[in-house]
Amino acid sequence: MSVELNHRITGEGAPLILLHGLFGSLENLGGIARRLQDEWQIHALDQRNHGSSPHTETMDYPAMAADVIAYMDARGIDKASLLGHSMGGKVAMQVALQAPARVSRLIVADIAPVSYTPRHDAILEGLKGIDLTRVASRQDADGLLAEFVETLPTRQFLLKNLERIPSDAQTDSGPRFRWRLNLPVIDACYGNLAKAPEGDVPFGGPVLFLKGADSAYIQEKHREQIQWLFPAAQLRIIQDTGHWLHAEKADTFAALCRRFLAEDPRS
Repeated sequence: MSVELNHRITGEGAPLILLHGLFGSLENLGGIARRLQDEWQIHALDQRNHGSSPHTETMDYPAMAADVIAYMDARGIDKASLLGHSMGGKVAMQVALQAPARVSRLIVADIAPVSYTPRHDAILEGLKGIDLTRVASRQDADGLLAEFVETLPTRQFLLKNLERIPSDAQTDSGPRFRWRLNLPVIDACYGNLAKAPEGDVPFGGPVLFLKGADSAYIQEKHREQIQWLFPAAQLRIIQDTGHWLHAEKADTFAALCRRFLAEDPRS
């Protein structure tokens, strides 16, 4: 069953739906939204179990794609372009494979339509290992998380999911902070999120894959699967970027998106 996703709408023009990655929220692609909202109506979504969207007991790509399609239905959007990063890219691909008539153009940022070996075990262990009753500040949480996640920028990104409980909802012995993430379900369903999008019939519409040059998420060995599922796909590589290419070189990323979205469909 689909859920009603939290969202933010900015700009005017043809609809462009933005889908964030694992442990993220609609804020993650905010810089790209601001750079494109002059020509497109941006629909930035919090995916299920993330941000301010509902928590559910299930989490897989067909269900998450159904959430996006239900969002489009509720707002009378017959067809939209989709831009997804990482997990959001897999959701975007799933929408295109599941409901191809609803997708005008597809942009997939630094992810391939393949299954990956687990690579977030330390992050999940770190987040689960934080005893929130011991956390009086974000600095406390950062110190606890540092035992599992070495890099400060990654910890800062993850701790955006930590929110202070309103004072009138706190108890004397209870925690002062809580997770916006539905951490138990994300942990339980992580195997589903590592899988490839599901589809037996290729999506024939225009697709742009954007790869960070220093990232290993899109590899040469994935080319065959990409071409099978998305025969009209093109690939662009952004130099001197890793998996967070949309943040590391936002202007370049947005310019490539703008050029692709504005292409004449007859070309």
